[in-house]
Amino acid sequence: MAYKFDFGAIVPHWELLVDGMILTTELTVIGAVVGVGLGIMGAWARASRAPVISQIVGVYVELIRNTPFLVQLFFIFFGLPALGVKLSEFQAAVLAMIVNLGAYSTEIIRAGILAIPQGQIEAAQSLAMNRVQIFRYVVLLPALKKIWPALSSQIVIVMLGSSVCSQIAAEELTFGANYIQAINFRAFEVYFVVTGLYLAMSILLRMGLKVLGNFLFERRRHV
Repeated sequence: MAYKFDFGAIVPHWELLVDGMILTTELTVIGAVVGVGLGIMGAWARASRAPVISQIVGVYVELIRNTPFLVQLFFIFFGLPALGVKLSEFQAAVLAMIVNLGAYSTEIIRAGILAIPQGQIEAAQSLAMNRVQIFRYVVLLPALKKIWPALSSQIVIVMLGSSVCSQIAAEELTFGANYIQAINFRAFEVYFVVTGLYLAMSILLRMGLKVLGNFLFERRRHV
């Protein structure tokens, strides 16, 4: 018996998909902003001459990069309550995305920092700039410019990875899809549409990050 496609069965539940896209966007924006900020601090610590701090950050990076995101999410949502730290589904999802992106972006940004010519840093030192000023004005933006495509790709990966947050009942896009197909049993149609939505969101996110990069780096070049 031939399968009869019925995409119309999704229409009555379109609000669930829209709400899921909104929550996925919120998770991505918060996770990206705070996660990249954490990555900048981690990269600075890794590139510093303080061995203890560098090693602590290194352990964090290796721990996160060598364990599944789903396990990290479960540890935060199910494990932390045993220590008295109770988080909502949204809070746990955001925290997991921040911790995950923070580790990956630490290494990505550190690669950019190490690519900065030593001569530029020495020139800044000759102008009596302190370490914070050198990092802020001489190192950070050029480093980010060098690694922006890789960092943008990692942010997109984290956005796509947010789909596993449905496992803790965070009502993002995949959660909405699972709920709809559980109601109408039109799994092919539901996940076909959701695949297209994720694709569109990924493309828009890449475009947005490219525009942001052009604004940050091209603007600085003309200042």
